[in-house]
Amino acid sequence: MSDPAGPDGTATPAGPDAYPAPAPERFLPLLEELRARLAAALPDAEEFVGYGMPGFRIDGAIVAGYAAFSRQCGLYVDAAAIAEYADEITGAGLKHTKTGVTFTVARPIPGELVTRLALASRAALGV
Repeated sequence: MSDPAGPDGTATPAGPDAYPAPAPERFLPLLEELRARLAAALPDAEEFVGYGMPGFRIDGAIVAGYAAFSRQCGLYVDAAAIAEYADEITGAGLKHTKTGVTFTVARPIPGELVTRLALASRAALGV
């Protein structure tokens, strides 16, 4: 992997591999699975940490990012991807904003939905 610093200049020196460490321990398996799903869906993407959050970018465009908070985790993609899969997100019992989906250990995000969101985000960005 190349230098984790992104064009925003806010990358952490340790890079994406170190990110889950500050996350609540109960979320680590979810984050590891999410990262693996995103890497599989976006095999030519570069992993980076920007704005304090790990993610995947292609040609400088941020295709997907993820984070853990005290009570939930979030997956962040292009707004068009969320709009395209809003019914599926809601059907899975998850909440979403314009650009993100939140999930927990009790209600994880389905792996296939992660893949679809990542690919839709990439398509919307044209990369």
